[in-house]
Amino acid sequence: MAEQTHVLFVEDDDVIREATQLALERDGFVVTAMPDGLSGLEAFRANRPDIALLDVMVPGLDGVSLCRRIRDESTVPVIMLSARADSIDVVLGLEAGADDYVTKPFDGAVLVARIRAVLRRFGHASGHRSAESEGGSSVSGGGVLSFGDGELEIDTEGMEVRRGGTPVALTPTEMRLLLEFSSAPGTVLSRDKLLERVWDYGWGGDTRVVDVHVQRLRTKVGQDRIETVRGFGYKLKA
Repeated sequence: MAEQTHVLFVEDDDVIREATQLALERDGFVVTAMPDGLSGLEAFRANRPDIALLDVMVPGLDGVSLCRRIRDESTVPVIMLSARADSIDVVLGLEAGADDYVTKPFDGAVLVARIRAVLRRFGHASGHRSAESEGGSSVSGGGVLSFGDGELEIDTEGMEVRRGGTPVALTPTEMRLLLEFSSAPGTVLSRDKLLERVWDYGWGGDTRVVDVHVQRLRTKVGQDRIETVRGFGYKLKA
């Protein structure tokens, strides 16, 4: 990770905002901290940060709406901050395009670790291991995987996806998830395994992150392309 990683932090609580900004700066991050969603959107457009931390409940433009606006313009990683682990806002944030979330109150070291994990997987999206040709998929020249008689094509070198010949826009997290599925088509991957491989979790995580991203991916590559195996996980239809 680059030493001068730029973080956009949107939080309306003055104490949390200032304390978190100081903690992140001590770890070498450059932080732009904003107290509301509208100023956060302006700061995002002006500074183009490397990652955005968005509190769900901020005035002006709430965190979920801000995430959606950012996602309309960029694939920059987004982490939502929510006061309750069971809040519907967590799912709404993920559905809006967030890559992960952290529950408040959070420990500064945990937040930094989560940020570094997100940045690692974004930085290494292009370095994901090449998918094997198996289970009914085929590999053409240049590392292009083909599924469903060419309906879905994945260029593992150029990090591009086409569905029916039309380019599909995926976030880096969605791309890593699809690459994980395509590396073993027909093989069931558990939610815990996907959390470990895609989200770089060395600890137990919230499987809702996986479920929401699978749903988002399905809307882009085909609802029937990724199958749910009840009680076990998901698999890419070979």
